[in-house]
Amino acid sequence: MSNLANWLSNEKIQYIDAVSDWKEAVQLAGLPLLKEGAISQDYIDAIIRQKEEIGPYFVIAPGIAMPHARPEEGAKALGLSIVKFGHAVTFDADENDPVNAIFMFSAPDSNSHIEMISQLAEVLSDDEKMASIFNAGNKEELKAILLTGNAVSQ
Repeated sequence: MSNLANWLSNEKIQYIDAVSDWKEAVQLAGLPLLKEGAISQDYIDAIIRQKEEIGPYFVIAPGIAMPHARPEEGAKALGLSIVKFGHAVTFDADENDPVNAIFMFSAPDSNSHIEMISQLAEVLSDDEKMASIFNAGNKEELKAILLTGNAVSQ
């Protein structure tokens, strides 16, 4: 079983009911990484700029976004944050819209994030776990799924 708890903490797991648009969603997803010093504001700005220039390259599957930028665009340390939205957000990503969950990561180089991304991929490819994440109705449920691997009974 994957262990995202190595990279996640209470502060890096967010449940937000609604946002005004995709830019606010990206900014909020980056906030925990910004606060801990894993990224600079330039990193978030680069993600927004790239989405505006080339489209929603980071919306990787239906309902799932994984925004990231290059290390030299403001990544200072390895980091991961997750935000789940009560009301999904439109990113103009065609069949992958709307987005329910954002998994934002940062890596200061091209290799240090491989283990984290591998474990994240395990979560993303686990249909049962993703259904639990999509159905989470608050931060406590999300934490139970991501930090302990246990879904909260509903």
